Amino acid sequence: MPDIIILGPQADHPNLMDATRQIVTDGALCSITAGWQQREGEVQELQHHLDREVEDLHLYQRLDHALGLDPELADAHRTRQAGLRQRQRWYRRRLHHAMEAYLGLAAETGSSAALLAEQRSALNAIRALDRHHVRQIDAVHAVFNARWRPAHRPAMAEQRDAIVRRLDAAAAVLVAGGHVAALLSRLRLFGLESELREKRLIAWSAGAMALSERVVLFHDSPPQGPGHAEILDSGLGLLPRLLPLPHARERLRLHDPRRVALMARRFNPLQPVTLDAGSLIRVTGHKPVMAQGTARLTARGNLAGAPLA
Repeated sequence: MPDIIILGPQADHPNLMDATRQIVTDGALCSITAGWQQREGEVQELQHHLDREVEDLHLYQRLDHALGLDPELADAHRTRQAGLRQRQRWYRRRLHHAMEAYLGLAAETGSSAALLAEQRSALNAIRALDRHHVRQIDAVHAVFNARWRPAHRPAMAEQRDAIVRRLDAAAAVLVAGGHVAALLSRLRLFGLESELREKRLIAWSAGAMALSERVVLFHDSPPQGPGHAEILDSGLGLLPRLLPLPHARERLRLHDPRRVALMARRFNPLQPVTLDAGSLIRVTGHKPVMAQGTARLTARGNLAGAPLA
């Protein structure tokens, strides 16, 4: 599989040009900015930063156009999305109780064997709930795809063919951040996993999340709510073993060993890695071979160097 580079947020201290120079010397660039939703395709800043042309694939707009021509698929898609949101609410409700139980036990003083056993059991309950949720979400996707085969329906297939032609001509693909659910759903509906697997990719923020094995939403101190990290969906699986955490220093209490250890233990064997401004991780042959400005959350509750092959 060609190289993949994942980056942190690009708004304030962009390092996209450095990443592009590492893996693309010449050739066309195309972008996927579906996560920007209504701002999709506004790539003037990207082109200015890179000092080269970038052609956007317009996945967000293409899906809207295709669904407008296929009301049957549009209805099925809305029904599926409503079902996914409902399952996410159920999962969030169960997760709240499981997390509160674990955090309460983790706050207990002492290190008796009995207490440690209860803490492990509480953590295992969270991990079991996470696995259950992933199975449920994957099943919803599988049933929908088997019933509707969205990428093969005429209106969708026409748009997909146009997308694939542009991908085939590109030397590399830039996957921007934004709304990760909007981005991931369009990558899936157009069936682009296999095409992206064959391309050099540079993804940042939510774009990196979409390429990973699990998409995890997180914020230790949100404006409202308890701040428990939750699995949203399976990702495309192009970043084995890595769990990208964009804006980590802003959204996570990285100074709190208990919170750091919980994130690492809960999502093991995935390795949570911070993606902040200036972060860069290069993956070659499914293994990280270069890391800058990033850290790995460890089960001991500290931050360590990002994993390298």
